[in-house]
Amino acid sequence: MKKNIIYLLLLLISSNILTAQKTSFVSKGEKTSRKHLINKLDTASFATGCFWCTEAKFQQLIGVTKVVSGYSGGEAKNPTYAQVCTGSTGHAETCNIIFDSTKISYDELLAAFFTAHDPTQLNRQGNDVGTQYRSAIFYHSAQQKVKADYYINKLNVAKAYKNKIVTVVAPYKNFFVAEDYHQNYFNQNSEQRYCKFVIQPELDAFKKVFKNKLKQQ
Repeated sequence: MKKNIIYLLLLLISSNILTAQKTSFVSKGEKTSRKHLINKLDTASFATGCFWCTEAKFQQLIGVTKVVSGYSGGEAKNPTYAQVCTGSTGHAETCNIIFDSTKISYDELLAAFFTAHDPTQLNRQGNDVGTQYRSAIFYHSAQQKVKADYYINKLNVAKAYKNKIVTVVAPYKNFFVAEDYHQNYFNQNSEQRYCKFVIQPELDAFKKVFKNKLKQQ
C-alpha cells in the first residue's frame, strides 16, 4: 500500500500541482481580487466501498467543506438504502465531496481516493460485497476524467498494487442523497461496533498519510 501512496504523491509534486494551485488563479498583468478567490467550490464524486468510511476520511481534509453520502451510477430513481443493498438498483454508495479548490486540488483528492480504499477489488471492499461497493470515480468535467484516467494509468504502469486497478471512471449523471441517518455517520455513531472496529482503524491509517492536510481537531 505504501508504494502506491508514495508514488502518487511524487507524481503530484513532480508535476508541480501542489505549488501551481497557489498561483493558477492569477494571470499575467492581472491582480486577482480576494472575492475571486472565494467561492471556488467544486465537487468530486467518489465511491470507495461503504460510504460511511468514505465520508469519515474525506471530512478530515483541509479544503473539504462538506461530504454528502448518497447513491450514484444506477438507473433506479430515489432508491432506498435497503434497495441499494440488494445490488439490483445499479447504484454505488457514493460521496459527493464539496471542496474549495483554492485549498485542495482535485489531484490531491484523487491521491486521497487511491489511499482510502483498495481500487483493485472488484465489486467489494473487504467484507462488503456487491456492485454497490464498487470502486468508482464519477467525473463532473472533461478535466476530471482526464486526471482520473491519467493517475489510474500511471499507477498501473508502476505496478503500485499487486493487481490491476478496476476503478470505474464514468460521467456523473445522477446522485440521490441517502437517508438522514447515513449523513455524518461515523461522528454520530463512533461507539457502534462497525465504526470502532472497521472505520476507526482505516481512518487512523488515512490520517497518518495525510497528516499535513488535516483540519485541526
